[in-house]
Amino acid sequence: MSHKLASALLAAFFLAISSLSVARAEPAAPAVNNATTLSPDEARRALETLQDDKKRGQMIDTLRAIANASGPELPAPEQKSPIPLSADGLGAQLLLTVSEEIGEISRDVADMARTLTHFSAFYYWIVRTANDPDAYNLLIEIAWKLALVFGSALAAEWVIVRLIRRPVAFLEGRMPQTARLPAQALPIADPPSSVADVTPEPELHKRRHSLARVWQLLLRLPFVLGRLLFELLPVVAFVGLATALLGTEIGEPATVRLVILAVVNAYAFSRGLICVVRALAGPFGLFPVRAETAAYVEIWARRIVGVAVTGIAFANVALLLGLHRAGYAALIRMVMLVVHLFVVVIILQCRRQVADAIRAPADRQGIAARLRNRIAGGWHYLAIALDLALWAVWALNIRNGYSLLLQYFVGTIVVVLVTRVAIMVTLSLIDRGFRIQPEILHRFPGLEIRANRYLPLLRKIVSGVIAFVGFVAVLEVWGVDAIVWFYGGQIGSRLLSAVATIGVAVIIAAAIWEASNALLDRQINTLSRDGHYARAARLRTFQPMLRTALLCLIATVVGLTALSEIGVNVAPLLAGAGIVGIAIGFGSQKLVQDLITGLFLLLENTVQVGDTVSVSGLSGVVENVSIRTIRLRAGDGAVHIVPFSAVTTITNASRGAGNASVSVNVAYKEDTDRAGQILKDIVEEMRRETEFRALIRGDLELWGIDKVDGAMVSIVGQIRCTEAGRWPVQREFNRRMKQRFQQNGIEVASATQTILMHVAPPADHAANLTPRRAAG
Repeated sequence: MSHKLASALLAAFFLAISSLSVARAEPAAPAVNNATTLSPDEARRALETLQDDKKRGQMIDTLRAIANASGPELPAPEQKSPIPLSADGLGAQLLLTVSEEIGEISRDVADMARTLTHFSAFYYWIVRTANDPDAYNLLIEIAWKLALVFGSALAAEWVIVRLIRRPVAFLEGRMPQTARLPAQALPIADPPSSVADVTPEPELHKRRHSLARVWQLLLRLPFVLGRLLFELLPVVAFVGLATALLGTEIGEPATVRLVILAVVNAYAFSRGLICVVRALAGPFGLFPVRAETAAYVEIWARRIVGVAVTGIAFANVALLLGLHRAGYAALIRMVMLVVHLFVVVIILQCRRQVADAIRAPADRQGIAARLRNRIAGGWHYLAIALDLALWAVWALNIRNGYSLLLQYFVGTIVVVLVTRVAIMVTLSLIDRGFRIQPEILHRFPGLEIRANRYLPLLRKIVSGVIAFVGFVAVLEVWGVDAIVWFYGGQIGSRLLSAVATIGVAVIIAAAIWEASNALLDRQINTLSRDGHYARAARLRTFQPMLRTALLCLIATVVGLTALSEIGVNVAPLLAGAGIVGIAIGFGSQKLVQDLITGLFLLLENTVQVGDTVSVSGLSGVVENVSIRTIRLRAGDGAVHIVPFSAVTTITNASRGAGNASVSVNVAYKEDTDRAGQILKDIVEEMRRETEFRALIRGDLELWGIDKVDGAMVSIVGQIRCTEAGRWPVQREFNRRMKQRFQQNGIEVASATQTILMHVAPPADHAANLTPRRAAG
């Protein structure tokens, strides 16, 4: 019985689709029956058998027995799976189990849909009524008598409504209004000494207000009841006059009287229900609400009452006119389904208002407040499921269905609440466990960042595991023996074993990954702290490649482990990977050259991150060195990416020494010893300054006179500096050399030459003969 009820919940959602498919498929049946001719007597006996529930059941049992006694069915041809999974593998068993469960649920839903929908009987009734002259005449007679009775009864109702208008207005005018909570005025006085001096006043005020509202509701009750009685008088007059008319010859024959009574009772019942609704909730009701709310309640009450009462009345009329019992039941079920769908619409429209009423105040904290907020966010899902489940239990006529539904509903709520509390407590413990002590943080500075990286994933995994356990518990509450799935040898135990194995592999892989990264970072920090900057830079250069290689290895091992656990044969994958590797090696020789050249350059410590190098005619600072390329940042900001296969020569200017060159050309007439001494004095002066003391490694090495010609003398030398001090020292030395030469009157030779030429003057200017200077 519990399985039937659980399947009924699914049938409630698929009923509309199933009903349409059945209604479209059934009318094609008479075309087949036309192939066999029956005598009128045989047709009459067959019709009696189909209309009698007992005889029809006996015929179904007989046909079922004949079908079971028939010969064995031929085995269906075996279909090969497009995915080569082993028969005893976890993947194949899981697919087979899921397929069987889906097939069983589909059969149950289809059986219940066929039980709930018998629209073929309704269709045949309409066709038979339309083609029967007697039935057509009966409908004509019912129509004009119904119009006569309804017209007379409505006239009597209108007269009574006109008569009771003044008494109703009198009651509405004398009806007391509901007390409202006035704004509390705070007197101007000294501030209270404690909270106890302030708290009792508002509580006492609210209690008095509640008592006043109850008293005024009691005062309103007689007026509301009197108004309700006055509003029901027209309905009573309508029913009385209609019943009196049906007691005459108008009510003959009995079928006509019963049909008109069904319609009259439906109208009177719907009018009475609307009056009761207005008496409960409305401006003049027992519980006064706003005009907007009252209009909303009345509109939906009219819709629900109208559909329900009209549909039931129509089904009763059709039953009186010859509709089969199965079609009558199907029509009643469909009408009530529409009513329950109206309730679903109301739930969806009011979900925010109800959620605001359920939600805990903003100043409250704790598990209870969090549960209230969680229920406020999803209460409408539970309400919709309960509404449709109530309809399914009623429609299927399940024995003890409502008690089982109550058991399922309460059990589900309890399991969901317990699961949610367990998730909250577990997550709080996990958050507390991930708090790292300060001394551990001091020893491992990056440990907290790595731990917080896995915290969201761990929270999701733990929440998922607890939610899965709660789902299994819900299935047990619903009567599904889900624990059996996890016994030894069952698909559930194998699935848990596979998940556990994959989980252990992932945990070990994550531990290896984090331990390797932590060791690398710790080693780099240790080398930097001890002053081994070159080794630290070298290890920092190797770190991205080591991380990539380790990540590929871990991902491969974990992936193969997962595939092996679900039943996939990994041997062909490994063989295929080897063949693909060989093909890649032959087809991408340039890539292999890049990798091999890069590996040897890194192993020989040729370049490091931060070095200033010249590679393939490009210069810049090394930003990144991968296993295949080197990335340079030029002085103008441009980025050069050079593959190692294009590297033939590397010029590294960051290997511990950077000498500043000295080369100056002085005039031929200057004293070279004096100029050289000035240069040495400049370097000694710079070495005494704090700014350049750490950048200069020695005194000026003056090599002497490098070149002599008729116009200038070249003095060369060098200043030994660190790799970072070459250019700053050289630029500062050149600046001071210019200033000192100017101060001491030493002329720096020009790159141009000066030639003195004698030009023959004219005769009248011979006395003023002077030499002219020409630059060449």
